[in-house]
Amino acid sequence: MKTRAARAWLLCLALTLGACASVPLAAPREDTESLRYNIAYTHDPTPRLDVEVFLPRKFPREFLFRQPGRVESLTAVDEAGTRFELFPRNGQVEVPEGARVLRYHYPLAASAQQGGRHLFGGMGEGDAWHVAGKAYLLTPSRVPPGLRVDLTVSGTEPLLPWKPDASGVYHLRGEDLIDAGFHAFGGRRCEAHVGASVLEVALLGRFTHLSDAEICAWLEQAGREVITVRKRFPYPRVTVRVVPVPGEDTPGVFGMVQWSSPPSISILVGQDATAASFARDWVAIHEMLHLTHPTLLPRVAWLTEGLATYYTELARARSGRQTAQQAWQELTKGFARGQAAAGSRTMKAVVAQEHDFQGLYWSGAFFALHLDVELRRVTHGRARLEDVLELLATRGPTASLEGFGAAVDTVAGQPLFDALLARHLPVPAFSELGPLLETLGVRIDPGGVKLHAAPDSGLREAMDGGRTPDDAG
Repeated sequence: MKTRAARAWLLCLALTLGACASVPLAAPREDTESLRYNIAYTHDPTPRLDVEVFLPRKFPREFLFRQPGRVESLTAVDEAGTRFELFPRNGQVEVPEGARVLRYHYPLAASAQQGGRHLFGGMGEGDAWHVAGKAYLLTPSRVPPGLRVDLTVSGTEPLLPWKPDASGVYHLRGEDLIDAGFHAFGGRRCEAHVGASVLEVALLGRFTHLSDAEICAWLEQAGREVITVRKRFPYPRVTVRVVPVPGEDTPGVFGMVQWSSPPSISILVGQDATAASFARDWVAIHEMLHLTHPTLLPRVAWLTEGLATYYTELARARSGRQTAQQAWQELTKGFARGQAAAGSRTMKAVVAQEHDFQGLYWSGAFFALHLDVELRRVTHGRARLEDVLELLATRGPTASLEGFGAAVDTVAGQPLFDALLARHLPVPAFSELGPLLETLGVRIDPGGVKLHAAPDSGLREAMDGGRTPDDAG
């Protein structure tokens, strides 16, 4: 069974990247200035996507695959029917002047030299496939302001982050191409409902012991745990792709969110997992908890992963899936792993190393815990870290670290964030762990965690207790 250390290895693997014919599809109307993609799924002779890109007149010539590796050549066609063969270099393509159509194949089932099975590049079996949009979509290097994009899919039932219109056309903004999220082609479908929100789920392969209904019930449970942190599920619609991993019985082997609009989630599940094993899973709720915070730009991985890691344990306790004692046991075990990874390094040094997953995730989770405690202290229990997430949700889908700190100060009613961060960054990571746990009434004994009365044990009980969501469904 995989440990959280194995998850870190899988994350590293997932982040490491491992002849063109015409598809007879209609060209776009002459009066449109949209960039048009026609995508056709085929399995003849092997599973692949045949892609046609129709270019507006007077359009930039520089294109790229944002995660390159599998497309070796393309064909460009101008208005006179002249064909030009193009070869991507590091994913970049220079389109000839006057070209109106680009055509290429994207192999979903790749050789070992092309990266093999890969969460981004292509995973699947039969006619059920998973791929990241940025792997197979050739996109403008620079997206022109106000660019409109039309996209169609034929040959199979897709599950993309966006919803099509009644005729099956996806009408996108240019910025949707920058992070196009995760895509599914084929497979089976089910839905999970969390209050007024829906999770549209693609099941991309066979499971030995699990029914489709059991998988959707597991995802619905995770969605309901999200609303122990937020007042309602953060998005009206989110897409989830579930991909079996042969030879595994772990319920959640690995998961990831892509910040498409709306976000899209993919989870690898052991092909031999059972419904009973979902009771101990943390991967689905961890990934959905990323939906509770805005995208931080520039990226601040230690904070976003820290928030999701911290709330993973509290949400499972608040929902009753684990006891408060089990939640603090899991948190303290995680802090111990993070402390072992950090050694004597400062928090600033630890969070600067994004591939030090144990140090990064758990130092971020410890900071989230301390921040939550301080918010409750200075407001005498009237405010909590969840209130910061609610405030940020009113300010848009993205935020900066400075904006996050400003929201903390607004909720606290006084300056708080910068001082607490300045207190942690220059000293060895987890320096304040022991005293903080003691004041919360969390004691680590040889037999496990013991919870006891302490100056701030009331805060601890409020943190791991339930809440009444506005959208309980």
